[in-house]
Amino acid sequence: MSTPDIRLRKVTTADIPMLEYWDTRPHVIACSGDDDDSDWPVEIARNADWEDQLIGEVDGRPAGVIQIIDPAREESHYWGEIEPGYRAIDIWIGEESDLGQGYGTHMMRLALNRCFENDDVKAVLIDPLASNVDAIRFYERLGFNQVGPRKFGEDECIVYRLDRADMARFA
Repeated sequence: MSTPDIRLRKVTTADIPMLEYWDTRPHVIACSGDDDDSDWPVEIARNADWEDQLIGEVDGRPAGVIQIIDPAREESHYWGEIEPGYRAIDIWIGEESDLGQGYGTHMMRLALNRCFENDDVKAVLIDPLASNVDAIRFYERLGFNQVGPRKFGEDECIVYRLDRADMARFA
């Protein structure tokens, strides 16, 4: 069995129906939290310079979504007041049948490499729901360190951080 070709590409308006469909999948809803109000047409049209919206493709087939933001510049101030030098990532796999295949791990490594290509980025943050034990295990396996619990809106989350120095294990 050959290793799949996994790549990240920019989200396009042609992806909107698929993204809206993935947002209805039970496993995506379970990890999204109460404050997720994605409006894909608006988000994609915004094309903000502080955000990368990416599709993870496996052998040319869309399998997941990654959003990378600069939390210091992001317009909703979701992360509150935060100094420059960070990125925050959200990742999810679209179809339940693609979970547990290693696609998310590979996509996350590509996203982390993308974040740390910028020499000004010192760490990457994530905020899985405290109830999402699978995501927490995934992030800890990747080397993220727990910062602690935090409430975002109505969502009880656990903030994790991966420092630039920790990326050496991916080299």
